[in-house]
Amino acid sequence: MNILRFIRRFNVSVLFLLLLLGWVTGTFSQSAGVMNEGDQTVAQLLPGINNPRNSEGDFITLRDGRILFVYSHYTGTSGSDHGNAFLAGRYSYDKGKTWTQEDVKIVDQEGDMNVMSVSLLRLKNGEIALFYLRKNSLTDCIPYIRISNDEAKTWSDPRPCITDKKGYFVLNNNRVIQLRNGRLLLAVAMHQSPGETKFSAKGRLWSYFSDDNGRTWKASNEVPNPSGIVTQEPGMVELKNGHILMFIRTNTGSQYFSYSKNKGVTWSEIERSNITSPTSPASIARIPSTRNLLMVWNNTVNEKRTPLNIAVSKDEGKTWEHTKTLESDPARGYCYIAIHFIDKNVLLSYCAGSQSTGILNQTDIRRLPLDWIMND
Repeated sequence: MNILRFIRRFNVSVLFLLLLLGWVTGTFSQSAGVMNEGDQTVAQLLPGINNPRNSEGDFITLRDGRILFVYSHYTGTSGSDHGNAFLAGRYSYDKGKTWTQEDVKIVDQEGDMNVMSVSLLRLKNGEIALFYLRKNSLTDCIPYIRISNDEAKTWSDPRPCITDKKGYFVLNNNRVIQLRNGRLLLAVAMHQSPGETKFSAKGRLWSYFSDDNGRTWKASNEVPNPSGIVTQEPGMVELKNGHILMFIRTNTGSQYFSYSKNKGVTWSEIERSNITSPTSPASIARIPSTRNLLMVWNNTVNEKRTPLNIAVSKDEGKTWEHTKTLESDPARGYCYIAIHFIDKNVLLSYCAGSQSTGILNQTDIRRLPLDWIMND
């Protein structure tokens, strides 16, 4: 019986048949889909039954050429920041063009609330470091580190990165860096301490640094904020002169900057940058091939976090050029970006959910040629 006779005899619609064939072959999935847009490939981690949110991930390239993407996989019915979640992984065997459809559990739900907000880093000694938040309550949320010596097959026991303070600390995904001298550096915002009764939108900022590959950590001086504006979700990048640039989400319609001249021990007073931004985080990383800075952010004061833009700086963050729009759907929002370079391309992951059901509920992975970014 040919396909057309089957359709006519059983009144099967073409759409249903295609969906059925997709289910059988694994082309369609509630948890992941793939769309090709020329050289740009988008993989989507969609929410589903008992999986209300997939968000805040990061990438690592393994020695055998595979790329591992680890993200926060929420379970149950709540997709809030405090809902249940574990860390899940997907693999790409073709440099980010396509991704496996099934999750591999990387870290179980250790915290009373969840584990979330992943950073992955290949250390100079060859180890892989995995950072994430272990969240127990609104006064107990601390970044932890695990180390893998076997290319992410197994992980060490977790160690806290903050031991001198207690409180609710936010470390965004894709935020930990290793400096040229080998120092590990991360930046956090503390929003509530055990002695406080109210969660504060204005985070107090510190960096934490380790000179022994994450075994022990020390705190910087607090980042000065004399104006008292709302500061949140800091990130960092090492500049060519050895100084560290901290970029900071604020509620002023702009990203703010602070600088360290001593590898993250002390910081300058925060200052307004020329980067227009809503109350939403930016991400900045250095392009290995050109040594220019690449930024992905919302180039707007629209608090709905759309559009999503990309730009390049050739003068260490003073000015930005080659600005392009990656996403502009007004019905969606885009944020919490991870940046990962592979050959002549860059992989980006970011939340891309619906404004009506939750922009943090869905994560997309996009592969962009660097030549496309640099061309006007």
